[in-house]
Parts: sequence; C-alpha cells; structure tokens
Amino acid sequence: MPDEMRQIASRLKEIREISDFTVDEIAARLQIPPAQYLAYEVSGDNIPISVLYALANVYGVDITELLTGSSPRLSNYCVVREGQSTGVDRFPGYHFESLAYNFKRRIMEPLMVTVEPDEKEMSLVSHPGQEFNYVVEGAVIVLVDGEEIELKAGECIYFDPALPHGQRAAGGRAAKFLTVIAE
Repeated sequence: MPDEMRQIASRLKEIREISDFTVDEIAARLQIPPAQYLAYEVSGDNIPISVLYALANVYGVDITELLTGSSPRLSNYCVVREGQSTGVDRFPGYHFESLAYNFKRRIMEPLMVTVEPDEKEMSLVSHPGQEFNYVVEGAVIVLVDGEEIELKAGECIYFDPALPHGQRAAGGRAAKFLTVIAE
C-alpha cells in the first residue's frame, strides 16, 4: 500500500477517535457497513472521494487535512505551480491532484485526474453537489446513471454527481481530465 494511503487511513482513525465517534456511528453517517468503513481506516485503499468529502463535513475539517495532515492557509488566492499540487493515488490506475489545496473554505474542489487504461469495470460513486469534467489529454469514458459518454480532449460534461458515476480511460492509453466538484 502506498505510504500516502497509509497516512490517510491513520488520520481517519485519529480524527474519529479525537472526535469521540465509534466506527459504527461513522459508518451509519456514511450509510455503509461498519466493516467497510473500518477497512478504510486500516488500509486506506479504495476510499471514494465522496467518502472523504463526507468525513471532512462530519468532522468539520477541510478535505486537505484528511489528505495531507495540514490545514489550508490562504484566503485571498492560491497559486499552485507545476509539480506543486497535492496528489493522491486512491487506487491503482487512478491519480488525482488537488489544484486549490491551500485555499481555506473552498466551495468547489478543482482536481486534475489521471486515469490509466484499464478494462475492468469502473468503480461508481455518488456525492452531493455538481460536477464538471473537462478532458485535457486522451479520451475518457464517463458513466452517469447507467449511460456511457465518451469524451475526447477539449470536450466536457457537467452533471449531477448524486447519480452513480465513474470515469475510465478510453482507447488503450492514459487520459487526463480536470474535474471541478462543487457542493
């Protein structure tokens, strides 16, 4: 397991304990089985971004704190230079970089996402708010509420992320897309 995922798992456990919640209480808030939540705390593997957002809301912290262990510090503007974003590999073949990780009280989350070619079925997630995906390189298949939409570089989609959705690279090569999630 990558060290960053181990650190996220450790932070999840620590903040839950500090906040005086049991595993069962957090699992109930997330509407998932306690064993599934406990697996997130143990390994950090396959934690959907929607779960991290939900946990940040439950604990009253910024998602940056869960991902990095640091609090955002900027409130007027935040510049992220090439190679300085905060990145996380949540599961094999899927990498995202936070493009505004150091801005306090964000109302949207811009992320640069890289997906490796993978013929496996994509993991579906759902979360509140609105979502925008803009393909920067390659081609991405976006599945929204059972419908597959292929997007090529320069194309985009805006959708309700409460609907089950997921993305994967198309055409047998890696793809990169910008996603902006707003609640």
